[in-house]
Amino acid sequence: MRKDILHKPLFHLFFIIVLILIAYSNTFHSTFQFDDMPNIVHNPIIKELQFFTNPSHTKYFTDDVQYNAFKSRYIGYLTFALNYKIDQLNVTGYHIFNILIHIVNTFLVYCFIILSFRTPFLRKSALKDYFYLIGSLAAVLFAVHPIQTQAVTYIVQRFSSLATMFYLLSLVMYIKARHSKITESDVKAKKTLTSSVSKFIFYLISLSSAILAMKTKEIAFTLPVTIVLYDFMFFEGKIKERLFYIMPIFFTILIIPSNLMGAGKPIGDLINDVRETTRVYTIISRWDYLFTQFRAIVTYIRLLFLPANQNLDYEYHIYDSIVNYEVLLSLLLLLSILGLGVYLFYRYRQTVPHTRLIAFGIFWFFITLSVESGIIPIADVIFEHRMYLPSIGIFIAIGTFFFMVIEKLGDRRKSVKRAIVASLAIIIVLLTSATYARNAIWKYDLSLWKDVVNKSPGKARAYNNLGFAYKNQGRIDEAIEHYETAIKLKLTGADVHNNLGNAYASKGMIDKAIEQYKIAVKIKPEFSEAHNNLGNAYATKGMIDEAIKHYETALQIGPNIPEIRDNLNLLYKSKRTINKSTK
Repeated sequence: MRKDILHKPLFHLFFIIVLILIAYSNTFHSTFQFDDMPNIVHNPIIKELQFFTNPSHTKYFTDDVQYNAFKSRYIGYLTFALNYKIDQLNVTGYHIFNILIHIVNTFLVYCFIILSFRTPFLRKSALKDYFYLIGSLAAVLFAVHPIQTQAVTYIVQRFSSLATMFYLLSLVMYIKARHSKITESDVKAKKTLTSSVSKFIFYLISLSSAILAMKTKEIAFTLPVTIVLYDFMFFEGKIKERLFYIMPIFFTILIIPSNLMGAGKPIGDLINDVRETTRVYTIISRWDYLFTQFRAIVTYIRLLFLPANQNLDYEYHIYDSIVNYEVLLSLLLLLSILGLGVYLFYRYRQTVPHTRLIAFGIFWFFITLSVESGIIPIADVIFEHRMYLPSIGIFIAIGTFFFMVIEKLGDRRKSVKRAIVASLAIIIVLLTSATYARNAIWKYDLSLWKDVVNKSPGKARAYNNLGFAYKNQGRIDEAIEHYETAIKLKLTGADVHNNLGNAYASKGMIDKAIEQYKIAVKIKPEFSEAHNNLGNAYATKGMIDEAIKHYETALQIGPNIPEIRDNLNLLYKSKRTINKSTK
């Protein structure tokens, strides 16, 4: 009886959902953090649902590059708009949505492995009696591993988890469509039409999901490549038949480049748009970024097997030469892992067919990581949420390898098998506990940024954000101390000076506040918030004309911000009253 329950998919899924709810039970009231602010809290786009039916880039976007970046993540922003419509800025609804996505993704990982064991090459695998358990193990590891916390608990990283959901759904439905062949029994039972319709529906869902993935986040760019690789590794058939299935989905690869381009421009301008958008505002060269990624990928792998010292904002060295021994050793390790995948596929593809799944998991890892860890420079060279999609490949490989060992042991060494299973159970408990503990750090901005400063003591941005957290707690002196530390560490952005100005203003040190606001608007003349704050400071000092000038500038930059308009109108009334009293 126990064996029957353990082999039932519903039991597996129930067990997985319980583990996820335990691991993320302390996140429902975790506050908005970091990039949640510009993308959700202070983002006027998500506060107008009608904008998504008739978007106008002249209303909210300063340039075409910003508008094109929005287009490439349209579906993700739409879900935030729906959340805002229902919950406003109540974080609980956002977290529930993110956790539900994570549950669906875990279910899709499970389905992927089960369907893979029904493909022609794995149908006769020695592991065919274990495929439900392999799916369960890979899904559980994916579900409760602490490296996923950044993609699930960090609300704005719904972009990653949602794109992964569509990515997996597209692949799973593609496999279903390829499985749905019309058999002789269908012909005899006159079910050919039903089978054809089912096949078409599965394929249509796959194609639609691919499009949605491409409109959610750029990591979906690799989906057609992954589907092509899967088809050639696990299905049989003539090239024409394969191309019939592959080509429509493969052409979805054009969606992301078209999102990043402005329409109706000369080709030179289009290329420039793509270059500027994909660089994500960094001066790191493409080669330096690539060399650094060799080290970053090794860090990701270390986190998968030893998830210690996790960090939201790593203080990471930029490497500028491939002959650096750390870069070279990292490259050799990565090539060895990739080489292992190639070896397993070619050496055992006929005799041990399930090694195809291990090889595919390894290939998946490198393919899906290539968008953010390739030659396209991104300002932040390492972020843990970038492992959400690639980690699936590693967990698939681990799950398959684990049961390959169990199958090899057979009934001869039951004590060894029990020890291995017990160790696995302990590992799952430890991972679930580690995820719960990591989520506790995400609960408040103060605890999160204290953790970052402890682990990245030379990261200026961390001190700025910790200062902001102290300011929100009313601990102004500590906020000022951390803002000043950020500036000493060469944080040159306008935000830190604006934040320091706000801290000085709260202590009544208006002259010092004005000094910082002036620096902020000098660095970033289009910074409407700093102009508004400068207007407030001048108004406090009774310098009405100076205040009006900065309010007007702020209003020109941000015409849809009610606070600025209210401040200006109030000052106009005040000035009229003063003028009347002097007559």
